[in-house]
Amino acid sequence: MSIKRTAFFSVAAVCIGLLSQVYAAQGAELSACTTMIVTPGAAADGSAMVSHSDDNDLMDQSIVYVPARDWPQGALRPVYPSAAALTDMPEWDAYLLPRLNAPERAPGYDHPEVARTKPLGFIDQVAHTYAYLDGNYGIVNEHGLMFGECTDGTYFTTGPDPKTRLFYSSELSRVALERCKTARCAVETIGSLIETYGYYGTGETLPVADGTEAWVIETAPLPKTATGPGGLWIAQKVPDGEFFVAANEFRIRDIYPDGKGKYEQLYGNTLKTIEKLGIAKKGPDGRYVDWLLTVSRGEYNHPYYSLRRVWRALSLVAPSLGLNAWVKDGTTRDYPFSVKPDKPLTLADIRRIHSDHYEGTEFDLTKGVAAGPFGNPNRYLGPNDPSGDVGEHKDLKGAWERPICMFYTGYTFISQTFAELPYPLRTICWTALDTPGESVFVPLAVAPLPASYARGDTRRYDKDSAWWTYNLVAEYANLKYNYIIKDIRARAATHEKRGEELVRALRQRLEVTAGGDGKDVPPKPGTAAVIFGGELRRNAEAVRGDWQEFFFELTAKYNQGFVNSPERMAETVGYPQEWLDRTNYADGPTGYERPEKRR
Repeated sequence: MSIKRTAFFSVAAVCIGLLSQVYAAQGAELSACTTMIVTPGAAADGSAMVSHSDDNDLMDQSIVYVPARDWPQGALRPVYPSAAALTDMPEWDAYLLPRLNAPERAPGYDHPEVARTKPLGFIDQVAHTYAYLDGNYGIVNEHGLMFGECTDGTYFTTGPDPKTRLFYSSELSRVALERCKTARCAVETIGSLIETYGYYGTGETLPVADGTEAWVIETAPLPKTATGPGGLWIAQKVPDGEFFVAANEFRIRDIYPDGKGKYEQLYGNTLKTIEKLGIAKKGPDGRYVDWLLTVSRGEYNHPYYSLRRVWRALSLVAPSLGLNAWVKDGTTRDYPFSVKPDKPLTLADIRRIHSDHYEGTEFDLTKGVAAGPFGNPNRYLGPNDPSGDVGEHKDLKGAWERPICMFYTGYTFISQTFAELPYPLRTICWTALDTPGESVFVPLAVAPLPASYARGDTRRYDKDSAWWTYNLVAEYANLKYNYIIKDIRARAATHEKRGEELVRALRQRLEVTAGGDGKDVPPKPGTAAVIFGGELRRNAEAVRGDWQEFFFELTAKYNQGFVNSPERMAETVGYPQEWLDRTNYADGPTGYERPEKRR
């Protein structure tokens, strides 16, 4: 897709002096996420799925519906900065909370209590933009185009510059959702925007899929010494019938001449740019430029921060491969780009992977002293823990295993598209607010959402916020984890089953009136779209209401360390003997002599 360059810059940007200084990498807020693709041939029901856990350290948790719009000829689209790339940027009034104040984009981005976010610049607007769901990154649009995301470590981290670095991945995904129906269109659009307007921020992996085709596009800024707009990008197609996962490390390796090799690739001018800059690094056989080695040290934070999650997800879907959990180094080629699952994958399988703490493996975080008496898998981070790019660390004092399900996950979604179904029935966004292992996946349509789902401010408790509703239960689970998690999973399973049944029933009820005569398609939704969105909206609010009551039930059931029920109050359960044996319990006051004398 060709995009005409239009160099319009805001007055505010000029007055600020076109601030484009490089932001220190150690100051960046790196959203350390896990993201996956299930191609239609790998899914039990023939759907395509893209998932993403936004592990964002209490950033903005709002899920916002951006409506479809018609635009007049000559309209311009503002390109806003993203604090998710590099932390707060006050010169642009761009902050982690709220992520955007731009009411013209969506009602959910109307925050009159703070200054309006200043655009970095503008690009030509198209005549019509599609509706989509938005988070810290774009999620899914009304045509079933789906995005995921994870941040990757790179050699180069740069700040925005209205002249040469206009886009970060968050706005790139949003422009693609506004303009594209297919994954290939999204890849071509993003590549053109990067080469025309420039790219800033961190490295990124963006899975993108429609109902039939899936791609992975990876991006990196140019070195700081480069001049003019641009950036580095490459996209690689995921073969149908296969599963893909990324976890804060680039997953594409060999760059094939003309994009023709084991995988189909698109990369515009990237290979020529790499060679011109003299930064190319070859793979082990010396035949091809290695994308990961050229732009990155590999994973970041600490060894196995990324690779352990990739190993775990691939091993769960294809255990027959016998993948080794231990590798030589962080740039290993031991883990395939994508794999064929041993059996077709279901929605429940992807929910399970996103809830994983390495249960049943040698890395099981529910075991050991650090899990406490009640098998808590959460390992809170402190000043001794590593952060930043893995190549910057030498003498690490220690590190925790980094699981797929992390205590600082803000939200997780599994977008699902059925190519054969008509609008609006083809696309569902299964969303779990807060940590997926201690939450519930609720089906949402690409339609107006409950107001509570757009209230994601983590700075203060909000009883009308869906995120806070789910967060309270997840936090309470830490009190007596191996007891409370059973209650949570049972309650979640009930709602998830009902959600799937509701979606099936609505599809059967509405399929006759959906999409058939051309009157019930975007941008003018008819009866089917109104009913479908409305029923899922009511279900989402009903689940939230039940989850509020669930919190109070748990509070009563586990009050004062007991296990309580109306029939039997104050049941003493104490601590597991295995854990007691590790404590000084045996030296307690069982006699009047000092413990050493009693022995």
